[in-house]
Formats: sequence, C-alpha cells, structure tokens
Amino acid sequence: MKNIELLSKICSVAGAPGHEKKIRDFIIGEIKKEGLGYTLDNLGNLIVKIKGKKEKSIMVAAHMDEIGFIVKHIDEKGFVFFHPLGGFDPKTLTSQRVVIHGTHDVLGVMGSKPIHIMSAEDRKKTPKIEDYFIDTGLKKEELEKKISVGDPITRYSELIELGQNINGKSLDNRASVYVLLQLLKKIKQPPYDIYGVFTVQEEVGLRGASAASLLINPDFGFGLDTTIAFDTPGSAKKDQVSQLGNGPCIKIMDSQTICDYRMVNYMKEISKVKKIKTQLEILPAGATDTSPLQRMNSGGSIAGAISIPTRHIHQTIEMVNKSDLSNTILFLYECLMEIDTYDWSH
Repeated sequence: MKNIELLSKICSVAGAPGHEKKIRDFIIGEIKKEGLGYTLDNLGNLIVKIKGKKEKSIMVAAHMDEIGFIVKHIDEKGFVFFHPLGGFDPKTLTSQRVVIHGTHDVLGVMGSKPIHIMSAEDRKKTPKIEDYFIDTGLKKEELEKKISVGDPITRYSELIELGQNINGKSLDNRASVYVLLQLLKKIKQPPYDIYGVFTVQEEVGLRGASAASLLINPDFGFGLDTTIAFDTPGSAKKDQVSQLGNGPCIKIMDSQTICDYRMVNYMKEISKVKKIKTQLEILPAGATDTSPLQRMNSGGSIAGAISIPTRHIHQTIEMVNKSDLSNTILFLYECLMEIDTYDWSH
C-alpha cells in the first residue's frame, strides 16, 4: 500500500449521514488534482464519469458517509443527548471521544453511569444508546453558542498502523473511498463508460445509491464496501465471513442482495486468470449499495460487489489489512478493464 497518508486524511474528515459536505469537498479536491470532471446530484452524490470505448455503462458505488450521531437535546447542565445515525453496538461507546460539528467543532466524551454505583442488576444489563450522554466540559450557555439540536456528531480517533494492518475510525467505508479514488486515477480508456459514485446516506438505508442508480441506469454495477472479518479468538470458521490478509471478497449475497451469478462467475474467472487472491463472502446481516445498484434502475443491472475484510466493524475503531487494500484496487481495475471480453449470455 503506497499512500497511507491519503487514507488517514480521508478517514479524519467528518461525514455523518446527511452531512457529507466536508468529505465530499475533500474528495472533489483530490479529483481536481487528476483533472477529472464531476457532477453532483440533488441528494449530494458525487459522480465521476470516465468515457469508455463502447456504449454500455458501469456504476461503481462507494459510500462516503460514516456512522455517527445527531444532537437531540442539551440539558440545563450542558450535557448533550443524541440519536444514532447508523448502527452502533452501545457497549463500544463507553468513554469514547467524539466531535460535535456546530458553528465550531466541540470535543466531547461519551459518559454513562459509573460502575461503582451500579446495582448488581444494572451491571448484568446490556447498555443502551439511551444510557449515554456527551460531556463537553462546557456549561449550557457557552455550549449553545457553538452547537444546537440537529448538529452532526462523529467519532474522534487517529489512524495508526498495527503490523501489516491499519486501525482507525470509519474505515467502513472510507477504505473504499480510498480504493475508488486510486482506481479513478489509474484507469484510462475503459471498454465501457465508468461512473465512479461516492454515495451519501448508505448507513441509514442505502439512500444515495438508490438516487444515483436511477439517474445513471447502469448496465453493470459494482458495490464497493467493507465486510465483517470475524477471524478473531472465539470465532468458528463457518461464522467468519472473511479473514484479514486473504484478499478482497467476491460478494455472493448479503441481507438485501443475491449477486448476479454471472457477475460472481466473472469475478472468479478474473481472480483466477490474473492470479489475484480473493475470498467468497456471504454476509448474513447488513446490506450495501449493491442492492440499489442491482434493482433501482430500468430493467436492473448485472450487479455484484467487492468487499474489503474489516475487523471490529461498526465499533469505535476498525481494522483493515494493507495488502487487502492494494489487491482490492488491482482486482477492481482488472474487472472493469476486462468486462467486455466475457460472455454474459450464459
């Protein structure tokens, strides 16, 4: 992996669902450096088109939003209460730092009832989102000059290297944003028109990809996202979904998509011919932009997905493997460049 600094910047920029402007502006800056054109739709999706040699179209979707929160109440003491934007495991929130994005960014820490004063019964209970509040250290009067109800909140975490892996917040799905950016820099004269789409509001219902797919009406669709790597102690082989370091995943299905068997077979063939190590992914719960890519257009598209194995997904920090990232770029590139050579009739 060549550019960890770029990935670190991508992960650090705020972009909770419905509030993607900052990360979108950052991506636009990177696109302009390459001399690429772009358009924005009304929902906020960022669309980059690379003209192909033949009259068919491919849409590659990577969502740029990250799971986060939104301010719903500030009490008389200045403590902030919030609503989640995307799926969270509440027990991972304890004592975690966050940033509230108002007229100024305000740092805070997730607080809850100290264990010392919990009853024996309370200690046995699974925590709920409602049990948490954000402590900014500021009084209500001072705080309300900087933030208000409706402001987005994101996690605060530095990206670091751990061995051959990378660890930090929002690698779901900023790892895929990084991959798509690197791909758009690399690809020249593809066989078909390629629409690289950085989508919005995936974490709250695949909303951006639905609008973009209706607009583009692609013949082929590639979802680009992360997936579970439950390859840690206590996991059974049958439950792992994927493993870090074993290459990008060819999605078979998730909770909302059965990938087109032709696309799955095509990806398997590319993996074999190009000698790129891949894994097969069946994700029992959780959905991706692959679903609207496949269905939200006239007649549907031949759709599949490439997934990046990720440990500790939807937790405060997440982990991906460097070689998996590099091989995802290579694998997606080969899939796009060879797509007109495959017999899609069988």
